[in-house]
Amino acid sequence: MKLLFVSIFLFAPFFAQAQTPVPDTVTIVKAQVTNAGSSTITTLPGTTIPQTYQTIRAQILEGSDAGKTVEFDNDYLTLKVGDVFYARHQTSALDGTDFWSVGEPYRLPVVEFFVGLFLLSLLLVGGKQGVRGLLALIAGLFFIIYLLLPGILAGYPPLLIAGGVSALIVIAGSYLTHGVNRATSAAVLGMLLTIAVVGTLAYLAVHLGRFSGYTTEESTYLNFDTQGSIDFVGLLLGSLMIGLLGVLYDAAIGQAVAVDELARAAIHWTRRELFVRGMRIGREHIGALVNILAIAYVGASLPLLLLFKVSSTQSIWVTLNSELFATEIIRITIGSIGLILAVPITTAVAVYLLHGGAGEGTSTHHHR
Repeated sequence: MKLLFVSIFLFAPFFAQAQTPVPDTVTIVKAQVTNAGSSTITTLPGTTIPQTYQTIRAQILEGSDAGKTVEFDNDYLTLKVGDVFYARHQTSALDGTDFWSVGEPYRLPVVEFFVGLFLLSLLLVGGKQGVRGLLALIAGLFFIIYLLLPGILAGYPPLLIAGGVSALIVIAGSYLTHGVNRATSAAVLGMLLTIAVVGTLAYLAVHLGRFSGYTTEESTYLNFDTQGSIDFVGLLLGSLMIGLLGVLYDAAIGQAVAVDELARAAIHWTRRELFVRGMRIGREHIGALVNILAIAYVGASLPLLLLFKVSSTQSIWVTLNSELFATEIIRITIGSIGLILAVPITTAVAVYLLHGGAGEGTSTHHHR
């Protein structure tokens, strides 16, 4: 008998390790509320936060359970009869028990409406130029989805991939929207040079500051899902560069067109005069664009700012030193530096390419 117990004790761990746990089955299906009970408000256990509960009955609208009616408690968001939502159906791998819960409200009709409104506004107001801008947007999204994301997941250096994709977005977007001419080429060269400078600055900032790239829950989940194969420092660098493109594009194109118009209107100016006048326009542009960029980042980080506001357990310097806050500060400052540098860089390139030509398609050159 003692030998039996000893054998069980010694070999039980091996049997336990041999049994691979089977995960629960989870599916997401669309459902519609057919009956909604009255809501009751209680507090979450261990807290003073109020929580609304209700019992709902819903009909499944798709999948293998289509037509089936289920009833369950809902503590996510208050629903009423007729509301459509996505239900989360979890089946236990141990005993086959079904568990239903509310996933997300059905928002696609609202999303489709505003996408349609955007396209209609673009076509009515933008006309042909709006269509070309839309094609440029589609091309940019194509490069991000089919080149940037697969390249990062495949293990290529995120900074290298982001730099290459940024260049493709700049080149394709600029020529699709504004056509092939010297003003567009000046803007493209200006943006490419600016991207190179910004990439260098971002590299220095991230490595000198010892950033890890793990600032959100998504980063942690992605690290587990990819088994640690992604370089999150490089991913942070890539996100800094891609996030700058939209406003950088506006600055470079605007500056190149301004220099082009000045070159047409005053063909007797020297390159120095053309550069000085172009920079006069560019400085006004810089103030507006930097303000737009900073406010946009602040608007996207409102929850983070609120967390900083209500947190009183540590000093302001400790909070600002944390990677979560420091990343956003670096993002704003690097982006703003890129915008500032884009103006003189693009102006210099545009002056070099456009001076003396009086713009595209003009036969008049130097005025002596």
